[in-house]
Amino acid sequence: MKKKKKKYLFLVFFLVINVSNSFTQDFFDEFESLIEIEKPVLLPEKMIFTQRILWGEKGLFRKTGISNLTIENRERELIVREKMLKAHQIIGYITFAGMIYQGILGGKLYNGDYSVYDQHKTLGKIVTASYFTGAGLSLFTPPPLVSREKEGLNNIRLHKILANVHLPAMIVTNIYSEKQNEAKKYREIHKASAYTAVASYTLAMITIILDF
Repeated sequence: MKKKKKKYLFLVFFLVINVSNSFTQDFFDEFESLIEIEKPVLLPEKMIFTQRILWGEKGLFRKTGISNLTIENRERELIVREKMLKAHQIIGYITFAGMIYQGILGGKLYNGDYSVYDQHKTLGKIVTASYFTGAGLSLFTPPPLVSREKEGLNNIRLHKILANVHLPAMIVTNIYSEKQNEAKKYREIHKASAYTAVASYTLAMITIILDF
């Protein structure tokens, strides 16, 4: 059992380091391109709306002067981006582990073992907090210099598609976490949304370590 646990911990550590290194390499590639171009384009053509609200040419940080659109500030923003995405990855693994254990406790509850109710409820709050913290780090990170999206289906696009599944599933799960005791249909909705969130989040985690 201890050997399996050590192997599991080593695998998680390896995945975190591997993903962190890939983000670091991406950062240096973007940084070099910023230096080499005489008149660089400071923002990518495509940004998600949460990035555009804060970091766009007319974003909140530009209008308030918190971070004016200059080459120096974009260099600093790329460093912030790297750190935020690394934190997003690490929190993601922590959230994933919490989700798995939460699912085990939830199964016991549905089988009539109410001794784990308080533990299930407390862990649910922790997992929810870590999930939305990780999501926020991804949604509000400064944009890259250029959009690296490939044509067709790839691991990054699939990761984003799955995010559109597990995000609403997490919201529904939390909405019905308190209502599930009011009626059986609410309990079934809570159960279905929880399993949907875990399944789609698991697949999203797998896409991170794949490259296609």
